[in-house]
Amino acid sequence: MNNAEIRWTSEAIAWLKDIHDYIAIDSSSAAASVIDGIFEKASLLKSFPDAGYKYRTEKEGDIRILLYGHYRIVYIVKSIEYIDIIGVFHGTLDIDKYLL
Repeated sequence: MNNAEIRWTSEAIAWLKDIHDYIAIDSSSAAASVIDGIFEKASLLKSFPDAGYKYRTEKEGDIRILLYGHYRIVYIVKSIEYIDIIGVFHGTLDIDKYLL
């Protein structure tokens, strides 16, 4: 798979906003740096969609997790052309509660 399109769901964008806002309480530059890093790490999936570890298989495709620092970028490989980022979770969260 080469150059798949990465699509961010509205839920993933909401998680990113929450992460940014939480970190920005202490440092807006650190918040921007973390968000930039998450986007940069996720861009790796364009060429390497299997970079993350397999979390589980659904009828829509494999749900996989790519690690970035304390965060887990959760995505689903829907086809050769598309990878959907479905959430970004802090490592301390029980993602089973969010991924039904």
